[in-house]
Amino acid sequence: MFINGGICNMNKKVLAEVIAEKFDLTKVKSNEIVDTVFESMVDALADGQKVEISGFGKFEVKTRVARTGINPQTKETIEIPASNTPGFKASKNLKDRVK
Repeated sequence: MFINGGICNMNKKVLAEVIAEKFDLTKVKSNEIVDTVFESMVDALADGQKVEISGFGKFEVKTRVARTGINPQTKETIEIPASNTPGFKASKNLKDRVK
């Protein structure tokens, strides 16, 4: 995506603008659509579900086990608790297009 002759990073606002232009919607309506899509994905991940978008990739919650780490400033050992974190795996199609 190019804006004003330079390369633009894709963010939520730009995505909503692209949708508005492509489907002849208002920016407000397209922003609501983008928000709804992302909220639905977050809700599904929060419920422990996977979100798979064919041709794009798969989002899922990964569990990190508790472990012992070292504070780099004090060199003390610290216990890092277990946690959940979102993860993404790109589809073959996405990987091939980015090459």
